[in-house]
Amino acid sequence: MAFQEILDQVGSLGRFQILQIAFLILSNCLAFIHVPLENFTAATPEHRCWVHVLDNHTVAHNHTATLSQQDLLRISIPLDSNLRPKKCRRFVQPQWQLLHLNKTLWNASEADTEPCVDGWVYDKSSFPSTTVTEWDLVCEFQSLNSINKFLVTAGMFVGNILYGHLTDRFGRRLIIISCLLMLAVADTCVAFTPTFPLYCALRFLAGMSSLGIMLNTPVLAVEWTGPKFQATVMMCLFCSAGFGQVLLGGLAYFVHNWHILQLALSIPIFFLLPFTRWLAESARWLLITNKPQEGLKELRRAARINGMKNYRDTLTMEVVRATMNEELEMTKAKPSLGDLLRAPTLCKRICLLSFVRFASLLSGYGILLNLQHLRSNIFLLQILLGVLSVPTNYVTFIVLNHLGRRISQFLFMFFLGIFILTIMFVPQEMQTLGLVVSTLGGELVFASISCLLTHANELLPTVIRATALGITGIAGSTGSSLASLLMILAVYSEPLPWIIYGAFSILGGLVALLLPETKNRPLPDSIEDVENERRCSRQAKREDTFIKVTQF
Repeated sequence: MAFQEILDQVGSLGRFQILQIAFLILSNCLAFIHVPLENFTAATPEHRCWVHVLDNHTVAHNHTATLSQQDLLRISIPLDSNLRPKKCRRFVQPQWQLLHLNKTLWNASEADTEPCVDGWVYDKSSFPSTTVTEWDLVCEFQSLNSINKFLVTAGMFVGNILYGHLTDRFGRRLIIISCLLMLAVADTCVAFTPTFPLYCALRFLAGMSSLGIMLNTPVLAVEWTGPKFQATVMMCLFCSAGFGQVLLGGLAYFVHNWHILQLALSIPIFFLLPFTRWLAESARWLLITNKPQEGLKELRRAARINGMKNYRDTLTMEVVRATMNEELEMTKAKPSLGDLLRAPTLCKRICLLSFVRFASLLSGYGILLNLQHLRSNIFLLQILLGVLSVPTNYVTFIVLNHLGRRISQFLFMFFLGIFILTIMFVPQEMQTLGLVVSTLGGELVFASISCLLTHANELLPTVIRATALGITGIAGSTGSSLASLLMILAVYSEPLPWIIYGAFSILGGLVALLLPETKNRPLPDSIEDVENERRCSRQAKREDTFIKVTQF
């Protein structure tokens, strides 16, 4: 924890940190947009079977020319239990007798029906062009749409495994730059892909690179700031996700072609890449990984930009080595995953964080990836989620600083579970109430995730922080992947996926109570810091008990 003494000389939150964080916020914003993008590019519009007498406009029969579109629809498409045209079946032959019968007296089983052998007709009023309409991902092929979303989150799963290790080995900066480049290339190519399998492969790469950015931006930001400002920095980073939501919802409302929408959100990343030359590597990571010369260079650069005087005299190699002598000695032996297993306190923290992250992202992505299932105006809901994320993050910041990380995590996840369980019981006619409940649930998703990542960054040591976050991220990505697959269960029981999301959110909140509090405590730099913290805590409790007994 000695690095904090050096950072205080450089400036815990000066001009240097503000410029760094501004770039990371923009990167995080553009990366996050590409995760819920399928809410619009892969939206499923209303559809029905193509039928000859209704949709073959080149042929006009004498006995159909005088009939209205509604009459032709009635004789061609059977009705479901809600007296609406079925989406995936049509009559084998036109049922002319339906024109003379009351629809409530007709039994659909009396006539033969068949699947949509000639394709589908889509309602293009809200979504003129999506991947669903381009590749007919409806009816017996509708599960492919869920599988596509699953592959995006599967890419995030692989990204957690890959980038967690690579970040601790090669640094935060290099991984952020490479992921920005891969995201820009992959999702730009998506707009021109001719086949659905290639589309899925590119979106897998996009999910992997998005995760690499979202994993490393908070790590790099937190490692350049002091404990007093870490919660503030994390809230700013999570506000960037809200800005992304507003941008996505606004663009999707005006840009109806999914190819153009994909390009509009991918090409700007290329313009961000030239500015990465000014992105600084984490000096904390450089020093801990036994690269003191490079770490000193970054520290002096930060001190110069922050306007510190005489920094060349106060920031020398001798000062750095003297201040961090103990930490530098510990890092001569590179930490490995085996070291985690031999550190019981750290291992326990990672296991608990993994479950909380699994539950949080299972329920969170259950909402964020399935906005169309919430029976609200998807464009308005997306924009509301983004606009309200700013006050939500401000409230989260206040709650974190007053109640601490542990209690805040419990409260956010508990109420998120309650709102998710409530969503399915709101009548479809009460769209305003449904919109309010869905919006509040979405905001609690942001609050719980931001609280979780703030807590996780403060619980894990610098020397293996990204690797440990990668491990917990694997659990989180498993949850987000299952969130997209669980919607397949809605075919059998519509409320079932939402019940699972809500139950896991409440359970995750209860597990969060088992984690230690980190409010206003310095970041641990080594595994020994974590283990010694537990011993110090036990010793303090014994001393407190001894004092109380003595007084009695």
